[in-house]
This record gives sequence, structure tokens and C-alpha cells, in this order.
Amino acid sequence: MKKAFFYFLIATISTALSGQAQQFVAKDIDNFWAAFDKITATKDSSAQYQYLKNLYLDQGTEGLKSLIQVRNYQAKEFIDAIKLYPKFWQSLRANSLNTQVHYPEIEADIAKLKNIYPSLKPATLFFSIGAFRTNGTILENRVLIGAELALGDETTIIEEFPEFRQNFFREHQPKRNLALLCTHEYVHTQQKEPVEDLLSYCIYEGVAEYISCLATGKASNTPAIAFGKANQTKVIDQFLEDLHFGNLYNWLWGENRNELKIRDLGYYIGYEICERYCTMASDKTQAIKDLIELDYTKNEAIERIVDQSKLLPKPLSDLKKEYDAQRPSVLSVAPFGNKRKKVKPGILPISITFSEEMDVEHRGFEFGPLGAEYAYEFHKIVGWSNQNRTFTIEVKVKPNRKYQTVISTRFRNKQGFRLQPFLVEFETTKYKT
Repeated sequence: MKKAFFYFLIATISTALSGQAQQFVAKDIDNFWAAFDKITATKDSSAQYQYLKNLYLDQGTEGLKSLIQVRNYQAKEFIDAIKLYPKFWQSLRANSLNTQVHYPEIEADIAKLKNIYPSLKPATLFFSIGAFRTNGTILENRVLIGAELALGDETTIIEEFPEFRQNFFREHQPKRNLALLCTHEYVHTQQKEPVEDLLSYCIYEGVAEYISCLATGKASNTPAIAFGKANQTKVIDQFLEDLHFGNLYNWLWGENRNELKIRDLGYYIGYEICERYCTMASDKTQAIKDLIELDYTKNEAIERIVDQSKLLPKPLSDLKKEYDAQRPSVLSVAPFGNKRKKVKPGILPISITFSEEMDVEHRGFEFGPLGAEYAYEFHKIVGWSNQNRTFTIEVKVKPNRKYQTVISTRFRNKQGFRLQPFLVEFETTKYKT
């Protein structure tokens, strides 16, 4: 009784500090265990799926539905996970059914976040159980905690898992760092979406990690942060090699396959940029606001923050010029050239000649500015010629139509530099002649 009163008191204090009650929802966890008990009590696979559906998925909160949507979970993944790791699930059960003991610390940390960022908008924290694809993510104003990963501790049996997942539990000590995880994800609910490039994603994750640590006074539990600080020159050199090549999973959310071997070093890149930017800023409050509200579609805003951090050896604009100077380009489009207005309809060969020898394993086309309705119908690949400098395809085109396609950056030269994209545009004649 005294313990319950203590947690109530702490929650009340932290609510008063933050000005509003933080919303927590953990109903999905109770529902999961109700389904789990039924599933593990029968060997009838159709009954197992029915229990999962009736007792867990159909009863899911907005949080579980969002988690399934964001991570694209299928029913089979839940059933497989339950069957494969019986010792793990039994060892996790007590922790997962006791999430409320963490609420005071989480709420206090979010109040600290609001102290350094007064514009903080409220978000609801949902605790659900997924199938090992995330310990924490977001959708709109919902923080989605995957309790099967986020609530593991030293009592959790991990011997049934592959090595990479065992390493997650050992290195991240997830339950001990649950409040920091929740704060990190809370920051994400305040941010704008990053664009599809390595640097933007690194900054996006770095903002959430740095700001959550700054607000709470807690050290990051991401091993990549400490590794990056201890090996800065080596990490920056490798990052510059990969910056324009799109090797996203060497830096974020995947198993690193470059020589550094440490996963998630993109968190370090973003963290270090944010830390330096804030440290050097005369107005710390404005610097925090700049980072959280950063618009990733505005290159000048990205450049300003990165350049002011002085983490990279040259300004971003100079690095881009150096990269662009090494990119291949399209020299010609045969047989009609580009922007021709009298192309004969029917089956048409298109031969694209590049400025240098290309990597034959990488190619791709995209819609032009006018969209899908102006794209031609693909007929077949003819292939490479001219010492892999010319690529030929055949397309079907109709009379009296305008066509567009972009020869995309998925084409690369032998060194891996991406093509400068090239718009092919032509118009067909009214009738076959």
C-alpha cells in the first residue's frame, strides 16, 4: 500500500511540474498474455490464429494498430515468435505486466524535456507487444513501445535468440533505459519527417538522441555514441566515403558491413552535430528549437547546422561539388535525341550513352515531373554495349502522346558514384507512318 502511494505521489508531482497528465496505455500487454495462454495451451494451429485475432489483434488499442501498421506485422510473425522462444516469454512476463512502475520516471523525464523545449506538444505512450522489429517508434502523436524488446533486463532469458538479438539485450540494457527511450521517441513526435538521404536520417535520429539525453541528464545507451567519440577521425572518414552513396544500413537500423563493424553509427554522427551546434550557440533555447523543428526539405537549414557544428572537414556545399565532379552523366539518347516532337509510335528502342563505363548491376528509371500517366510502357531490356557505356531498352509508345522518364541515380559508374539524373522527354506523331 505504501509503495502504491509512493508511485501515486511521484506521478502527481511530475504531473504538476509538466502542467498536464501524461497519458499511458498498456492494455495491449494484458490482452497479449490472455492470447498467449490460449495459444500455448493448444497445438491446433487454426485455433492459435483465432485466439491471436480474437484476444489480441481485434482487441488492440490505437497503439497496437499503429505498431502493426508502422512495422507491417503479420499474424504469422506473432505466432512464430510465441512458438520459437518459450523461455524468453516466460521470463519477460513479470516485467511486461508491471509497466506502471516506470511511469513516474518516464513522466518526470518528459517534464524535463518540456522544461528545455516549452513548445512540446503532448503525445500518448502505448505499451504493446510486437514481434521483435522495434523497441520504440512513433506514428503521428503516438509513442509506440515494443515491450518484448524494451522491457528486457538481467532476468530475461535470451539464449534462444540469434546472436545479434542477444547483443541488443546485453548492450542496450533496455529496461534500465526505458525512460530515456520514451523521451527519445517523444522527441520524434515533435519533428518533421526526414528526406530520403543518409545525412537527413542521421540528423533526425541524432536530434532525438541528443535532446533526450540533454533534457534528462542521462548518458546515451547506444554503444555507437561512445565508439564514435573514441574513434572520431576514423568514423568521419568512413562517413564521408558513404555520404553520397546511399549506404543507409551501414549507418542506421541495420548490420554495418563496412570496416567499422559497429551498427547505428549514424546516431553518433547526428548526435555529435547536434551537441556541437548547441554547445557553440549563444542562445541555447533557440538552438534546441532549431534542432527539433528542423525542416529536412530545406537544404540551407541542414547546411547551416552541419557547417556550424564543424564536425565535417569542409562545408557541405564544397563536399557536394567534389562529389558531383565525379558523377557520370548522360551524353546522348538515341535514335531521336531528347525533346524530339515527331517520334514514330510503336515499339521504340532507346539507347542511353553515358560519359564513362557503368556498373551493369545498378540501373533504374523513375517517373518524370508530369507523373505516371506520361510514362511509356516497358517492352524489354536489350542490354549493355559499347564497353558498358550504352544501355538499350525497348518501349511501347502510342500515337499523339507526350512521354517523360527520368534516368535515375540508381545508375552508377564502376566506382559507385551515382548518375546525375537526366530527364528524357519526347512526343509521338499523330498516326503511324
